[in-house]
Amino acid sequence: MSKLSKSEEELMNMLWKRKKAFMKDLLDDYADPKPATTTVATLLKRMIDKGCISYTTVGRSRRYYPLVKKKDYFSKQVNGLIKNFFNGSASQFASFFTQETDLSKSELEDLKKLIDEEIKRK
Repeated sequence: MSKLSKSEEELMNMLWKRKKAFMKDLLDDYADPKPATTTVATLLKRMIDKGCISYTTVGRSRRYYPLVKKKDYFSKQVNGLIKNFFNGSASQFASFFTQETDLSKSELEDLKKLIDEEIKRK
């Protein structure tokens, strides 16, 4: 599965939320100014070509649905990010993430708790 563009990811998020949707539903989800129907149709076609979504035909309409779970997609993206930008080093990524984001002390403590629980499980 190929990486989605920013506009494809936005549309994919709508589809993950809805689980199944017609073009009309997806257009309704966009904030104003809404994109043209042809723009959304092009995005949907690209996403089908990338193997991320498919559709069933209902009457003369298509009902789109995701082929990829949100968790699986983002897990692959994060792992690719670590591999490509941090030489495969999770600790380099964690160092960057904790220093370059505006996490509060309590958010950092929550992260530490998650890591400590994962260490216990392994």
